[in-house]
Amino acid sequence: MQKFWTYLITSSSVIGSMLCMNSVAWAETLPANNLEPQVNNNSQQETISQVTSVSQLSDVQPGDWAFQALQSLVERYGCIAGYPNGTYRGNRALSRYEFAAGLNACLDRVNELIATATGDGTTKQDVATIQKLQEDFSAELATLRGRVDAVEARTTELEANQFSTTTKLQGQVVAVVSDVLTNKQVNGADITGKNTTLGARARLELVSSFTGKDTLFTRIQSNNILSPDINTTEGNLFFAGTTGNTNASIDALYYAFPVGKNTQVKLIANAGAADDVTNTVNLFDGDGAFGAVSTFGTRNPIYGQLGDKGIGINHQFGDKLALSLAYLSGTANNPTPGNGLFDGSYGALAQLTVKPSDRISLGLTYINSYKQPLLTGSNSATFQDLSDAAFSSNSYGVQASLGISQKFVLGGWAGYTNSQVLTGTKGGVDTWNYAVTLGFPDLGKKGNLAGVIVGMEPKVTSSSVAGLAKDPNTSYHIEAFYQYKLSDNITLTPAVIWLTAPDHKDTNDNVVIGALRTTFSF
Repeated sequence: MQKFWTYLITSSSVIGSMLCMNSVAWAETLPANNLEPQVNNNSQQETISQVTSVSQLSDVQPGDWAFQALQSLVERYGCIAGYPNGTYRGNRALSRYEFAAGLNACLDRVNELIATATGDGTTKQDVATIQKLQEDFSAELATLRGRVDAVEARTTELEANQFSTTTKLQGQVVAVVSDVLTNKQVNGADITGKNTTLGARARLELVSSFTGKDTLFTRIQSNNILSPDINTTEGNLFFAGTTGNTNASIDALYYAFPVGKNTQVKLIANAGAADDVTNTVNLFDGDGAFGAVSTFGTRNPIYGQLGDKGIGINHQFGDKLALSLAYLSGTANNPTPGNGLFDGSYGALAQLTVKPSDRISLGLTYINSYKQPLLTGSNSATFQDLSDAAFSSNSYGVQASLGISQKFVLGGWAGYTNSQVLTGTKGGVDTWNYAVTLGFPDLGKKGNLAGVIVGMEPKVTSSSVAGLAKDPNTSYHIEAFYQYKLSDNITLTPAVIWLTAPDHKDTNDNVVIGALRTTFSF
């Protein structure tokens, strides 16, 4: 090594090799303790343009011992590069492989100067020293070339097998124990669903990409969770299924791809929902696996009027404004009359999402729908007695989230729906809902989340439809949960839902629902 350092000191071209080696292209992609090349896509790690003056390097001062050597290299060889932030980092340690890579780059530059007869400052002594260094480092250079050849071969193999090599498997299991903690009457009948139950929703998801910018998403699901039967659709659980069937089947299926720089299109074949096509602007929207446990607490109920098959388009107007458009049908796969993609039930959404800062978000939503009732609220609001009627609805919503601090988020929403019954006893129905949410991220431990939701589930405030009366009183939905992160893969969430005057009727007794959710994810 003493002989090596003699070469280093006596030849400025060798110092130039060291300088080139300190460029980001090799110093960052080949760590000193790892001989395998690594791919790094960080755009901040690209080298700056050719340095033409040492003064461009902010951490090199005229008083530094190597200043004149650096200055000479710029003038004689132009064989030097720095980091994007204008630094050189000359004190950084490097490996022999890094040195070999930089030496090779600088040799190419010197050979170019010699070949073009522009290297006037290149002496015979320099050339002799370079030849000697080539001999001393021939093994490292050969090894490096071999590794580059191996990487190129592996890249060719990956490109030839894009589908299999760009598919990721991820999964999730939501296990829930729930019960009605009161034994009361609702709508003149005893609550029949007062039994402790255990159910689970299991999902396997394949996330594939063909170009690196598109996504083919396939989800297989089994779900036997049922919401407690309390004689009203209020207080139902978001993660519950409809039949309790444990058979596994393809659930969600969509293909998303970019159109231009700021626009993304999503084609949804099955099980699409609002969070697939827009931002629901709610800290507690964890799709049932995280956050709120109730349908009402998860997102503004007007989002439930969308179908599940169709198209969504999102366009970003810079960092602070986004437009979401979607058309989702509930009967797209049914060829019978009065169904299909355009003749059956559907929900069409338009939403502007404004984000003036990282802590503030605002969503302005409009949904036009046909035969798509609300999923939660009073029996009147969800059209329980008009299941065969044809009706169209126009819904308007505003959602907001404000980060008061890193550990306190204030949010909420308001929604209004005007529905027109088109068959039978025709008429109009007005429905309102609202909520205020309090979120406490990282409470007690990083990754935890505590939440409180207080609001009014959808309530019919006026109706001109015979057989569908307006709700006489007001029921309040009060929900609290604490999501505790046991590990990176397991979270435990106890939750309580308290409904005052269920179904918006003072004659009904209060109902308290308890749930304990455990989420396993990988």
